[in-house]
Amino acid sequence: MSILNVLKIGASAMKAQRIRMETTATNLANMHTTRTEEGGPYKKKEVTFIPADVNEAKEFGRMFSERVEGVKVEGVNASTKPFEKVFDPAHPDADKEGYVSFPNVNLMEEMADMMAATRAYEANINVVNTTKDMFIKSLEIGK
Repeated sequence: MSILNVLKIGASAMKAQRIRMETTATNLANMHTTRTEEGGPYKKKEVTFIPADVNEAKEFGRMFSERVEGVKVEGVNASTKPFEKVFDPAHPDADKEGYVSFPNVNLMEEMADMMAATRAYEANINVVNTTKDMFIKSLEIGK
């Protein structure tokens, strides 16, 4: 595997983790939103990843004959978890029985997901920096 392939894989992973962190931030920002444009409470968003063939970028497809794997975001989908129902008859969004449906966002799960995304992002930064250092050291050998 060439050094440039490793950099491409690391970059694809950092991009995917950035999207994961942005999605988590959106979930946290809307954890108390009981009314959306679609109607009903905010639905938690979940990111799904799939392996990506980085050769989709045409310049890399022409430059290298070997296949380079990476990761990409397949989609950001609404969660299927049920909403949390809280009894609050004074709330403007309460139903006939006095229950309010709150988003299916759990603060602890979101914070854990954000920390995991941050750690994965940092790990990929280390991969890119180590690869860069190896490339520089290999150039110094030729001096």
